[in-house]
Amino acid sequence: MHFLMLVFKILFISSFFHLFSLAQQPQICVETDRLALLGFKDKISKDTTDFLSSWTGKDCCGGGWEGVECDVSTGRVNRLVLQTPSERDISVYMKGTLSSSLGDLVFLETLIISGMKHIAGAIPESFSKLSRLKQLILDGNSLQGDIPSGLSHLESLQTLSLSGNHLTGHVPSVLGNFKNLQQLSLTDNMLSGVIPIGFKNLVNLQSLDLSHNLLSGVVPNFLGQLQNLTYIDLSSNELSGEVPVSLCSLLKLSFLSMDHNRITGRIPTQIGKMKALTSLSLSSNKLTGQIPESIAGLPNLWNLSLSRNELLDPLPIAFSKGLPSLLSIDLSYNKFNLGIVPEWIRTRELSDVNLAGCKLRGTLPNFTRPDSLNSIDLSDNAFTGGISSFFARMSSLQKGKISNNQLKSDVAVIKLPDGISSIDLHSNQLFGSLSRMLSNKTSKFLEAIDVSNNQLSGSIPEFVSGLNLKVLNIGNNKIAGQIPTSISNLDKLERFDISRNQITGTIPVSLGSLVKLQWLDLSINRLSGKIPDSLLGIEALKHANFRANRLCGEIPQGRPFNIFPGAAYAHNLCLCGKPLPPCKGMKQDKLGQ
Repeated sequence: MHFLMLVFKILFISSFFHLFSLAQQPQICVETDRLALLGFKDKISKDTTDFLSSWTGKDCCGGGWEGVECDVSTGRVNRLVLQTPSERDISVYMKGTLSSSLGDLVFLETLIISGMKHIAGAIPESFSKLSRLKQLILDGNSLQGDIPSGLSHLESLQTLSLSGNHLTGHVPSVLGNFKNLQQLSLTDNMLSGVIPIGFKNLVNLQSLDLSHNLLSGVVPNFLGQLQNLTYIDLSSNELSGEVPVSLCSLLKLSFLSMDHNRITGRIPTQIGKMKALTSLSLSSNKLTGQIPESIAGLPNLWNLSLSRNELLDPLPIAFSKGLPSLLSIDLSYNKFNLGIVPEWIRTRELSDVNLAGCKLRGTLPNFTRPDSLNSIDLSDNAFTGGISSFFARMSSLQKGKISNNQLKSDVAVIKLPDGISSIDLHSNQLFGSLSRMLSNKTSKFLEAIDVSNNQLSGSIPEFVSGLNLKVLNIGNNKIAGQIPTSISNLDKLERFDISRNQITGTIPVSLGSLVKLQWLDLSINRLSGKIPDSLLGIEALKHANFRANRLCGEIPQGRPFNIFPGAAYAHNLCLCGKPLPPCKGMKQDKLGQ
C-alpha cells in the first residue's frame, strides 16, 4: 500500500511538471488564426517581397511565417508586421487587396502592412472586430474609398496611420472615440471636408498629420485644447481663415506646419508663448502684416519658413539678438524691400538661407560663417556683382541658387565648392565659356547645372566619364559648335536643354545611350541631318523638342517620338513621318505600324 501511494505521488508530480512545461512552450497557432492569415495570402496576386512564400505548414506561430508573431501564453497571433525595407524600390511590392479575414485575428495588438505600393481596394469593415488593436499602420499602399467609421470601435488604438494611399471622402468624426490615440497620420490621400469636431476628444493625441489632402474650412480652435500635442502638420490642403490664437497655448508643441493653404490675417503675437517650438512653417498662404517681435523669444526655434505670403517690412529688430537656435530661414517672396541682407543673417551660423524676391541689391553679401551654409537662394533680386568668389568659402554648400539677378561675370572665374550638388545661375548676364565649369575637374557630386538665359559663348565641352549630372540646362545663350559624341558619358542625365543657341552639326547617335533622359530640348539651333533612330532606346522620355532646326528625314517611328505633338518637329527642312505627314515614297502600311 505504501508502495502504491509512492507511485501515485511520483505520477502526480511528473504529470504536474509535464503540464507546466507544456504551458511554457509556444503553442501551434489556432486554426482560425491560420485560416485568417491564409485568407489574406489568397487575396495577394503578386508578392515580390517574397514574405508570403514562408507562410506554409500548420504552425503559423513557430513555423517561421514572416511577419507573424504570437502570444506564447495563448498561442494566438498578436502581431502582423509586413513592411518593405525601402519604399523607393518600385520592384518590391505586393499586389492585391486586404482580405476581410484579417478581422478574424481578434487577438491582434499590432497590424502593420506598410509600403506595399499596390495593395488596393477598401479597408475592410471587419477590422472593427480587432478590439485589442493598439497599432494600425496601413501607409504606403494604394487603398481606396472612405475611412470606415467602424474603426471607431478600436478603443485601445494608440497609433493610426493610413498615409500614402488614395483614400477619399470626409474624415469620420467618430475617430474622436480613440481616447487612447497618440499618433494620427492621414497624410498624402485625397480626403476632403473639414477637420471633424470629434477630434476635440483626442485628449492624449501627441502627433497629428493631415497634410497633402483636400481638407477645407478653418483650422479649428479646439486643437488648442489638445495639450499633449507636440507635432501638427496641416500643410498642402485648402484650409482658410486665420491662425487660431488657441494654438499658441500648446506649450509642448515643437513642430507646426500650415504651408500651402489659404490662411489669411496676421501671425498671432501670442506665438511667442510656444517656447518648445523648433519648426514653424507658414509658407505659401495669404498672411499679412509684419512678423511679430515675439517670435524672437522662441529659444528652440531652428526653422522659420514664412515665404510666399504678403508680409511687410520692417523685420523685427529683436531678431538681431533673439532666435539663438536658428539654423534655417526662408522669407522669400513677400512684400519685403530689404535692400541688403540683414546683419543678423550674415553673421549667424546658418545652414539654409532663402531670401529670394526680397528686393536685395548691389554686391552679393559676405557671410561671416560661410562654411556652415548647406543651401542658399538669393534668386529674383537685383544683385550685380560679387559672384566670382561668392561660393568659394562655402565648403558645406550643396545647393546654390542666384538666378534672375543682374550678375556680370566670366563664368570661368566662378569658383564652386567641391561638394556642391546643384547650381542655378540662370537669367543673369554671365559670359564666357563652359570649359572650366564642365571639365575633368568637375565635382563628382554635381548633379544639376542651370546657366540658361545668359550670354555664354564657345562650344559645348567634351564630357569625361564619371560625372553624375542629372540636369544640364544651357539654353538661350550664344553657344556654337556641335553636340559632342562624349555626351554618352553623362549616363545619369535626366534633363538636357541646349535650346536657343547656335549649335550646328548632327544629333549624335550616342545621345540614344542616355536611357534615363526624361526631358530633351534641342529646339531653335542649326542642327542638320536626321533624328537618329538610336533615340528610340530612351524609353523614359516624356518631353522632346526639335523645332526650328535644319533637320530632315523620317522621324523615328516608335513611341514616344511618333506621338509627340507635331509642333515639336515644326520649322525644319524636311522632317516627315508620324506625327507629321508621311514621307514621300514610303509605304503607308509601314508608317501605320
